[in-house]
Amino acid sequence: MEGTREPRLRAVGSYCSIAEADDLDLSRLLDKPRLNIERQRSFDERSLSELSINLRGLDAADSIYSPGAAGRSGFDTPGSSTWHSFEPHPMVGDAWEALRRSLVSFRGQPVGTVAAYDHASEEVLNYDQVFVRDFVPSALAFLMNGEHDIVKNFLLKTLLLQGWEKKIDRFKLGEGAMPASFKVLHDPVRKTETLIADFGESAIGRVAPIDSGFWWIILLRAYTKTTGDLSLAETPECQKGMRLILSLCLSEGFDTFPTLLCADGCCMIDRRMGVYGYPIEIQALFFMALRSALALLKHDAEGKEFIERIVKRLHALSYHMRNYFWLDFQQLNVIYRYKTEEYSHTAVNKFNVIPDSIPDWVFDFMPTRGGYFIGNVSPARMDFRWFALGNCVAILSSLATPEQSMAIMDLLESRWEELIGEMPLKICYPALESHEWRIVTGCDPKNTRWSYHNGGSWPVLLWLLTAACIKTGRPQIARRAIDLAESRLQKDGWPEYYDGKLGRYIGKQARKFQTWSIAGYLVAKMMLEDPSHLGMISLEEDKAMKPVIKRSASWTC
Repeated sequence: MEGTREPRLRAVGSYCSIAEADDLDLSRLLDKPRLNIERQRSFDERSLSELSINLRGLDAADSIYSPGAAGRSGFDTPGSSTWHSFEPHPMVGDAWEALRRSLVSFRGQPVGTVAAYDHASEEVLNYDQVFVRDFVPSALAFLMNGEHDIVKNFLLKTLLLQGWEKKIDRFKLGEGAMPASFKVLHDPVRKTETLIADFGESAIGRVAPIDSGFWWIILLRAYTKTTGDLSLAETPECQKGMRLILSLCLSEGFDTFPTLLCADGCCMIDRRMGVYGYPIEIQALFFMALRSALALLKHDAEGKEFIERIVKRLHALSYHMRNYFWLDFQQLNVIYRYKTEEYSHTAVNKFNVIPDSIPDWVFDFMPTRGGYFIGNVSPARMDFRWFALGNCVAILSSLATPEQSMAIMDLLESRWEELIGEMPLKICYPALESHEWRIVTGCDPKNTRWSYHNGGSWPVLLWLLTAACIKTGRPQIARRAIDLAESRLQKDGWPEYYDGKLGRYIGKQARKFQTWSIAGYLVAKMMLEDPSHLGMISLEEDKAMKPVIKRSASWTC
C-alpha cells in the first residue's frame, strides 16, 4: 500500500496466537473519527453495466449509509413503524439478557459471542468459541440496537487473524482464509489474554470454512450501511482483507462454471451431507459477498481491477444460477423429458442428467405455483433438496429475480407443514434415510433422519426467513413463524435445533442457550418491528441483470 506501513506477519503453526501481536495498527482505527457522508444514490442501486463501462465515475458514487437503520431498536427502546407495530413480547427482554451473557471480551473490549452458554452440557467441544458465521445474527442485533463498537471490534480482530500464516499438517492455506472460530485464553498467572484461531485444523472433519470470508464482507457492509461510518471499510487493512478473500474465490482454474467448487462441510452444514460440488448456500453467499464488495472496495488501481473481475463474475453467476439451479413445475416437466448423451453447444440437457435420477418425492413436493433453487448442480447430478439458507440469501441478495423470490414464498406457504412445521425452519428437506443416509453421511450418528443438518429445524433461520418475507412483501408469513417460535423457544431453553419431521422435539444433542437461536429471534422481532433495518442485509435488484430466460429457450440458443 502506498504511504502505508503494513503490519508484519509472523509465521505460526497450526494455531494462530496473537498474544504478543502488534495491535497498534488496528487498534488505532478505533480512534478514527466517524464520517457521515450523504450521497445521492447508493451503490446498491447502480447497475453492473454502469460499473463495467464507467469505472471512473464510481469515484463520486454514493455512500451506502442507511439512516433509517441507524437508530436503536430493542426491548428497552422499542422502535415504531406505521407499517407494522406491536408491543414487545415478554421473552424479548430475557433474550437480550441471555445474549449479553454470551459476550466475550479481549483486553477489556467485547469482540464477539460464544456459540452456546450451556453449562449443563458435559462436553464443551468448541461451543465456547466465537464463530464467524454464528456471530452474524448477534452482530445484526447489536447494530439494530445501536451498539456498533462490538461489531467493529469483531471485524478488526478477525481481520487481524486473517493476516497470520495458516498451516495445517505442514500445508499452507490460502492467505485470504478467514477463521471458522476463535477463542480467548486467559492466563491468570501471567495476567495475559491470547486469541487462538481455528481455520479448520481442529474442526470435526478438518474442513476449512468457505463461508466465513463471505459473511465477514457481508457484515462489514451491514456495519457501514447502518452507521454511515466509511472509515473502517476504507482503511488499507480492510481493503486488503477483502481483496485477499476475493483473490481466493475469483482465481482462475479448470472449472467451466462460474459457481464455486466446494468440499462437504465448508459452510453451516459442517458435516458430510452430500453438499460437495456447488452447494446453493455457498453460491448465494458468494453472490451476496461479491455485490457487497462492490459497494465497499475503493476505486484505486487495485480496487478497480477487482471491481472489473467482480462485475464479469456476477453476470455469469446470476445467469447460471437463475437458469440451471432454478426449479418450478414447468422446469421439472422439462427435466422429466430430458434426452441424454447430447453433444455440442445445442444440447438441451447440458449436464447429462438422467431423468430416472429424479427422486419420487419431488413430484409430490412441487406445487403448481411456486419454485426454489435446488441444492446442487454438477455433471450428471442434480441435488433436488430444498435448502433454507441458500434460498433466503438468494432473495436478500437479489440473486433471485422478483418473480423467483415470490415463487419461493409461494412454495413456503404451499408446503408449510414440510418446511416450517411446529418450529421454524427446516435447514433442508427432505431428510436422507436408510441406505442413502449410510452412503452419503458415512453413517453419521448426529445426522440421523430429521435431526441436526439432516432435516432438523433451526430457530436461527428465523431471521433470514423474516428478512426474506419483508423484502417480498409477505410479513404475515414471518409473523406466523415467529408466533410458533415464541410458543416454545424460551420454554425449551433456546436450543440449537429441533428434531422430527415437524420439528416437535428438542434436538437429541442440541446445546441449550444457543446464542444464534437467541440472536436470530431478536433480529426477526426487531426487523418486523422496524422494517428499515432490512437495508443492512438486503440488496436491491440490479437493473442491468437480464431477466431469467426459460430453460427451453436458453439451453437451445
